[in-house]
Amino acid sequence: MNDVIPKTKAVKPAILEPHIDSNLDSMERKFHPMVDDSIPFRNLSSAESKRRSIRKIIKKLDVKHSIRYQRTPEDTYCNVYSFDYCFHSKVYLPTVWWTDEAIEKLENGMDVAPVFMDTVMPIYSSAIHDWFLKWGPCYGWKRMTDLTEIQDKVNENGGIGIICAKRKIVGLSGHIVPIVPETEKRKAFREDGKVIYPLQSQAGKLNYNYFAHIRRDWWNHARYSSHVFYYHD
Repeated sequence: MNDVIPKTKAVKPAILEPHIDSNLDSMERKFHPMVDDSIPFRNLSSAESKRRSIRKIIKKLDVKHSIRYQRTPEDTYCNVYSFDYCFHSKVYLPTVWWTDEAIEKLENGMDVAPVFMDTVMPIYSSAIHDWFLKWGPCYGWKRMTDLTEIQDKVNENGGIGIICAKRKIVGLSGHIVPIVPETEKRKAFREDGKVIYPLQSQAGKLNYNYFAHIRRDWWNHARYSSHVFYYHD
């Protein structure tokens, strides 16, 4: 891991207001948080309550079947699902991010409201890869390199793990996937006790509530120029 992480001054998270049209049964307003009181939030009371509530979040979001995350001829929605998963886990991951002009104003102490396609713009998985490197530590994200360690921390602490990969060809979609706590029935794929493929949950060309070995080490595919692993308590 040779990346030099710049010293970045934190700015407030870029989050749009929840929108009534943003919900699991709709393809609309994907960049807004959902208005749905039935979707649980991660319970931070204990490690067990975190794990238990994460399972409830995955079950309710139901990425495999919910209309919100289904691929279209033009796009897939790994970034939207990862945002929803993190939002309901009470961890910040952007689905929109500030423009350079807005960041300059925020860093100079000015108040800037998030306005879609004005002060904030959509951010996709390849750009989120770079966002992690520059901004991730400001929001509690810790870069990691060992999949066994990150899966163990996710399991033991009820924390949030992420794999994010950047495409070699500029403008094409990368990929971003949460690493999720193992359950009695759903496990990471290990060899000699070492995690080879962590337990994950994704939207993409195919959607999985849980998977491990079926996509193997997708982040090492030749289409990607780089990948990062991050963890948040």
